[in-house]
Amino acid sequence: MTVLHVVGARPNFMKAAPVYRALAQRGVTQVLVHTGQHYDAQMSDVFFQALEIPAPDESLNVGSGSHAQQTAAIMSKFEPVLLARKPDVVLVYGDVNSTVAAALVCAKLGVKIGHVEAGLRSFDRTMPEEINRLVTDQLADILFTPSTDGDENLAREGVAREKIFFVGNVMIDTLIHFLPKADALYPALQQELSLQNFGLVTLHRPSNVDEAGTFLPMLKVLDELSRDLPLIFPVHPRTRDKWTQELNKCNPNLRTIAPQGYLEFLALQKNASVVVTDSGGIQEETSYLGTPCLTLRENTERPITITLGTNVLIGRDWNLLRSEFTKALNGNRKRGSELPFWDGHASDRIAEVLLR
Repeated sequence: MTVLHVVGARPNFMKAAPVYRALAQRGVTQVLVHTGQHYDAQMSDVFFQALEIPAPDESLNVGSGSHAQQTAAIMSKFEPVLLARKPDVVLVYGDVNSTVAAALVCAKLGVKIGHVEAGLRSFDRTMPEEINRLVTDQLADILFTPSTDGDENLAREGVAREKIFFVGNVMIDTLIHFLPKADALYPALQQELSLQNFGLVTLHRPSNVDEAGTFLPMLKVLDELSRDLPLIFPVHPRTRDKWTQELNKCNPNLRTIAPQGYLEFLALQKNASVVVTDSGGIQEETSYLGTPCLTLRENTERPITITLGTNVLIGRDWNLLRSEFTKALNGNRKRGSELPFWDGHASDRIAEVLLR
C-alpha cells in the first residue's frame, strides 16, 4: 500500500507528523507532498525539522494568492504528481486550501481520499475554512474524526456511517510526543525572552487582522491588558506587514516577536498564565495543557474545547475579555477535564483503519 500525504500549512504539519510515523512503523510506503501554501521558512521549513518529518518528496511551491488562485494553482500542480505517484489513498489534513484542492483532484481521478480531522463545523459559511471542511467531507472515502461531535455532524449531512471513524486528536499525539523536548528547552527560552509571569497572544484570521475597524480596537484592549500581565505576541508575517506602525506604538509590556518554532511555541503555551487566540489548533492544545484560552471568534468548530476544555469564546466582547483575563490572573478560571481519545494514539488508530 502507498499512502500520499498532502500538507500545505503549519497546522497540517503537526497533524501529518504522527500519522507518518505510525505508518512508517508498520512498513507502509509513503509520499509526502508539500503544496507550499505557507511559503515563509519560519512558517514552513522549520516545522519539518522540528517535527521529525522527512523532507517532502514533492514541493509544489504555490505561494500566496486569493482563495481561488491558490486552490486552482494547487489543483493544477498536484494532478500530475498524483498521476505519476499512483497512491492507493491520499490523506488530507484539516481545512486549508490545500486540503480541498487535493480532495477535488483525487475525486476527479477516482483516487481514495482519507480526511484527518473530519466533521468539525463552525456553522459559519462566511469562514473559508468551513467551505473547505464541508466540501472535503462530502468527497472523502474515509473520515477520521477527532471528537464525537464530528461523527454527529457527518451523519446529519448524510455521510454513511461505515465511512466515519472516531480516532481522536492527532494534534495531541504530536503534543504528547514532543512535550518533553519543549520542557527541556523552556529554561533557555525563558532566559532569552526574560519571561516570568506572562500571557501569550496569537492572531492571524483575516476577519480579525485585515481591517482597521476590527484589529485596532482589539490591539488597544490587548495593550491595556498587558499593563496587568506582560503579553508575548508572535506576529504572523501578514499582520506585521500591515500594522507595523500601530504595533510599534504599543507599550513595552505587549512584546511582539517573530513566529516561533513548534517546540518553542508549545513551551510558551504550557507556561503562559493565559492564551488569547483566534486559532483552532491552539484551542485544542491549551485544553490538553490546562492553560486558560480566550478565543477571539464568534464561533468555534471545536466545541469540545468549551464543554470539556479550558476554552472560553469571547467574540468581540471586550468587557468579557477583560473579565475572563482577570479570572485567569486570579486563578478563578475555567478548568478542563479529560478529553476522550486525546491520548497520544489517534495516529495508531488511523494506521490500523488504513491497513484494514
